[in-house]
Amino acid sequence: MSGERTDVVWLGSPAFPKAAEKALADDRLRGNLRNATTTIRGKRARVVGERPDWAELRDAGAAIKDATLADLAGHLERLEAEVTAAGGTVHWARDAAEANRIVTGLVKATGETEVVKVKSMATQEIGLNEALAAEGVTAHETDLAELIVQLADDRPSHILVPAIHRNRAEIRELFARQVPGAPADLTDDPAALAEVARRYLRERFLAARVAISGANFMVAETGTLVVLESEGNGRMCLTLPETLISVVGIEKTIPTWRDLEVFLQLLPRSSTGERMNPYTTVWTGVTPGDGPQDFHLVLLDNGRTEALADEIGRSALRCIRCSACLNVCPVYERTGGHAYGSVYPGPIGAILTPQLRPDEEVSASLPFASSLCGACYEVCPVKIDIPRALIHLREKAVDAKRGHPSAERAAMKLAAWTLGNPRRLSAAQNVASLTARLPLGRPSRTWPGRRRIKRLPGPGRAWSRTRDVPSPPPQSFRRWWREEGEEQ
Repeated sequence: MSGERTDVVWLGSPAFPKAAEKALADDRLRGNLRNATTTIRGKRARVVGERPDWAELRDAGAAIKDATLADLAGHLERLEAEVTAAGGTVHWARDAAEANRIVTGLVKATGETEVVKVKSMATQEIGLNEALAAEGVTAHETDLAELIVQLADDRPSHILVPAIHRNRAEIRELFARQVPGAPADLTDDPAALAEVARRYLRERFLAARVAISGANFMVAETGTLVVLESEGNGRMCLTLPETLISVVGIEKTIPTWRDLEVFLQLLPRSSTGERMNPYTTVWTGVTPGDGPQDFHLVLLDNGRTEALADEIGRSALRCIRCSACLNVCPVYERTGGHAYGSVYPGPIGAILTPQLRPDEEVSASLPFASSLCGACYEVCPVKIDIPRALIHLREKAVDAKRGHPSAERAAMKLAAWTLGNPRRLSAAQNVASLTARLPLGRPSRTWPGRRRIKRLPGPGRAWSRTRDVPSPPPQSFRRWWREEGEEQ
């Protein structure tokens, strides 16, 4: 194993346009992403098409989430009371630093120096593995894809399939190099790779006394936590160790056990394209003689309360982390998750990350990492209007820069000055028409008889690099209208 990372790699990431350049030049990465997302999209479409009440299920999921967020404090208080009554201990963490202090303190109190982990977005968000490593504790990821990422000293690229950016040949080479006891003749057959991982992880499951998890849902009515997964490794973590520590975002709360029925239908179909989730583990507090005997729930805020106060932005807190929006997004398919500089990539990351980490450089650029095609809204199982939230956050990003000079702002002022007076507009059109006679570039693909502008100056350079910008027509509409009128 190559060792734990000493930094949280997604913090301090560059703005999306700069980060995306490297990904766009990687043909293998784009091929891996295209194959994987196309497969997942097809599976999802088939199982969703089987449900005549899919629209009603989406409405129900959105309504439950909105109602919960409207009284989140009350539901959290009930959750705390029920977890405590069932023998668990609840901790409140305002931010990542506080959550890490709580968890590392709980682990060190057991005297253990190794823990096993269920796949968890919340622990990645706070950089828990790095915080544990700084205190001499090694965290072993047990989800197969997370294990691949960890062995490669890499970071996740997808919410559901963290190693989506790697193909079987790459994984075979990684296992042969990093996993002790891997066969010398290991092939890239999925069954062979899974067997290597199974043997490697089984040793850690049987030795671990402490496990760390997240949760997909928390039922306030009963104090119950729910984890959905596809491999069964999570269940090993949740049942074998003596101590279980769960770090969960406060927005994962739902009011009643009956509400869970809706999400257990929405999530599997939207995420893995399955009718029913293969492994659904449910636990409430501590049961003497069965499972972990010391249970701690760390409720994580880390910017969620601020997001809740935003009338439009709070819709991101509905998210159930299905990743359906990533799988249909044309931007994500071409850049992958690393370019987003966040543990939450894709469309949902573009509206969630700027609210959880408003001070990061990458956050201001993420709302612009979208074509606004609306595909993400169409597949979201809880009807998050991501395009609307993107526009809202774009507006906030622009407002934050007001008072600072920019080429774009200067260009808009010049355009307003020109368009505000008919004479100035006519003069500008006449000047632009003169440029049509210059050798500006190859013929336009979309405008017959016109040439393509190879590169616009200033802030328009990025626009013309990826778009077919035609040269101005040799005659303005005003002049044409005037001349046609005189002839008639």
